[in-house]
Amino acid sequence: MKKILLIEALANSGPYVLDAARALGARVFVATHEDVYESYPGALRDKIHGAVFTDLTDPDRALADLAAFAEATGIDAVAGCWEFFTPLVAHLAERLGLPGNDPRLAQACRNKAVMAQAFYAGQVPAPRTISVRTAGEAARALGRIGIGFPVVVKPAEQGGSWGVSVVESPEQLDAGVQHAQSWPIAAPHGLPMDQRVIVQEYVAGPEFSLDTVVWRDEYFHLPPVEKHTTAGAYRAETGHTCPAALPAAELSALRAATERALRALGIRNGVAHTELKISPDAGPVVIEVGARLPGDHLVDVIRRASGIDEARAYLQAVLDEKPDVPAPREGACAIRFLTPPRAGTFHGVTIDGRHDGLVDGDITTPTGAVVGSAHDNSARIGHLVFTAPTAAQVNADAAHALAHTRIEVS
Repeated sequence: MKKILLIEALANSGPYVLDAARALGARVFVATHEDVYESYPGALRDKIHGAVFTDLTDPDRALADLAAFAEATGIDAVAGCWEFFTPLVAHLAERLGLPGNDPRLAQACRNKAVMAQAFYAGQVPAPRTISVRTAGEAARALGRIGIGFPVVVKPAEQGGSWGVSVVESPEQLDAGVQHAQSWPIAAPHGLPMDQRVIVQEYVAGPEFSLDTVVWRDEYFHLPPVEKHTTAGAYRAETGHTCPAALPAAELSALRAATERALRALGIRNGVAHTELKISPDAGPVVIEVGARLPGDHLVDVIRRASGIDEARAYLQAVLDEKPDVPAPREGACAIRFLTPPRAGTFHGVTIDGRHDGLVDGDITTPTGAVVGSAHDNSARIGHLVFTAPTAAQVNADAAHALAHTRIEVS
């Protein structure tokens, strides 16, 4: 029986990895901190064969602790769920002689300032990007390079749209930089975040994501996903639709841009979640890449739409087995996130009538809880999942259901 060491399971994709391992007949040991492990839901703990505790905020100590555990236990593969721990996954795999990504480039998969440098060196089609610590630095650099407004301001290290804003003028730069620096520590581990801020030229056009399983530098692309976001200064994700309805030429160009980005980041054995826009002038532009499974329940969305189990294929790749990524079946799936209309006290959700295609949903916020406005993904109170034969139909079904959904906040 194969043994897999998963570095932190308390993530959106964690349960999918554990379920996939069980289906493959593998045992999973989870690396985490003892205090974090105590917060695991019982259902998550039940899927884990064992745990090893270390301080994941100390990479050198964690690497030594986990290497000793892996060698004593006979670990066959190293996997991860959290973007912040992907460098540790790469370094541990190399130390153990197991399949993984290039550890020399692994920091670029966690830190967007380093990622921008790797993209430039690899001639990846990506937005021009500067890295700064203050609004004054940003204003001077933008003027020197010739990047005009609007610009996108985001933390060098964060996820879930936290700290991201679209800045329309020089007068808004200070507020945008302060917003990006509002999360210096990542919970629940207390992991320090790089307080640099990146400022990127704004790219117009629709937004997509493309997940890719990589095995021995061979790319197995999954169906593309259309991303839905809010407008205005804050671009929180409101949902996803799989597959994105793209012409064959655009899909080919999207895949080519993604592969160039993955080569630049040294992603050679594992999985990657690439976010892109299709510019009306420049074609596909890579916004960022995570060397991990996607969040937002996209593993489930892609599986419902295409029949492909991305978590299973990822584990096969790190076990040095050819990933099982068949041609996608016909079908579509959409997820839509429920967010409050304003900040206040949450009282519940009512969906009037019956709705075609609504197959699943979950309200994750208890009644009586205080909720915020939808500046980032933390404002979500739940989600709805839809399936249909086509992307057009599933988008229509989702829009109809949301039009009949009331979120009560006072």
